[in-house]
Amino acid sequence: MRKTKILLFQGACLALTMLNTEVARAEQAEAKFSRTELLNKRVTLATPEIDAKVIRVKFPKGFKTPLHTHQGPGPRFVLKGRLQVEDSGESHVYKPGEVFWETGTEMTVENVGKGEAEIIIFEMATAKAE
Repeated sequence: MRKTKILLFQGACLALTMLNTEVARAEQAEAKFSRTELLNKRVTLATPEIDAKVIRVKFPKGFKTPLHTHQGPGPRFVLKGRLQVEDSGESHVYKPGEVFWETGTEMTVENVGKGEAEIIIFEMATAKAE
């Protein structure tokens, strides 16, 4: 009797394992590569040579930058938080996953979210002579 219960238990465990494996395979089959265009912008460069930079910036809760400029324009990708950006006389709030284009003119960025905010800056500037 005990041996029968053990065999039944082992059989049930094997069936559950097989079922979980099939579910995992089905989920993997449904997972597909995806591609989403976040920004499409034609850019005219002032020179054929540029310095391209990728910069990570973290903004503490409530932080606001002074009025400033960057060496060059480019896309900015928001990783986390909510940022209010004032650039070229316009003001917009961006959240994670959104991209905005910084013009390279005077601007400010303010963390208007409930915690830390973070962006990735892709900057394109005229190459400096070495």
